[in-house]
Amino acid sequence: MRSTLWAFAVALLFLGSPAKAAGIQLLQSDPALSGAIWYPCAAEPTHVALGSLSVGADFGLKGAKDCPVAGAKLPLVIFSHGRGGWFGQHHDTVETLADAGFVVAAINHPGDTTHDSSRRDTLSLWGSRPADMVRLLDFVLKDWKDKAVIDANKVGFFGFSLGGATGFVLMGTRPDFARVASFCKETTGACAQLHNGETPPDPIQDARIRTAVIVDPAPGVLTRENLAVVKVPFQFWRSQFGGPGVGDGSGTERVAEGLPGKPEIHVVPAGHFAFLAPCSPELAAAVPRICTDTPEGFDRVAFHREFNAAVVKYFREQLAGGAR
Repeated sequence: MRSTLWAFAVALLFLGSPAKAAGIQLLQSDPALSGAIWYPCAAEPTHVALGSLSVGADFGLKGAKDCPVAGAKLPLVIFSHGRGGWFGQHHDTVETLADAGFVVAAINHPGDTTHDSSRRDTLSLWGSRPADMVRLLDFVLKDWKDKAVIDANKVGFFGFSLGGATGFVLMGTRPDFARVASFCKETTGACAQLHNGETPPDPIQDARIRTAVIVDPAPGVLTRENLAVVKVPFQFWRSQFGGPGVGDGSGTERVAEGLPGKPEIHVVPAGHFAFLAPCSPELAAAVPRICTDTPEGFDRVAFHREFNAAVVKYFREQLAGGAR
């Protein structure tokens, strides 16, 4: 029932936001690269059916499917979704970046999506998630049919929740599993594996990532000591009130206080799900848990106008010379 509800929820997610003119190519031939690539495009948007990317409903989205890419030497940003999420959960932010002159790629993390929990809550996820992003980056830079439009020296990363922690791993952090083992009490999943002495996966790093936007990262494996090695510049966002996966907000506050250097830090007076794309009325009725913001009256639509603009501005500053 829960997976069916989430499938319906992600179907409705696209119905709540106005369409942008971003070009889009769907990735659906390889289960390890199931998602999409957005990019600047001069064509008019139309209905784009998701085909095999559908997650349980007959729906689509607006975009200029398979239109020619407008521009050259474009910066690239890859997206990592949160625990149990999917590649389109930040579609408004993605579209804003594409309209601003970025190529943006996002995929589902196999084993940790709305309809596939086979790896969720296992130690292997800490190896597979970064590997997923490396695989995506390899594909876009080496095998994508329009790879020639990208400047391979201008690569950024965007990660939300567990995707944010994934980004820190890619930038050099070694997750502190001993810390996790000291406070987790579960008798299943990663906790049980740690208590049984299983060896966590070695962290996978990627030096091609030049900058990042890290949003409300899962804080459990992050410490001042393991974050100190991060030399890549990044913008940091956290919710004041937290939510599933990040606790009451004190964990991300602790992470923020231990960040190296002087990163740009934003504290949003809302809960964890405020960073997801604004909900349509249908989605809000179907899954109020991810659409009801704290405190009551918080305007997610207005916040996302500011959030998306700040993300675009930051990536422009860090990856200057390609985005308009």
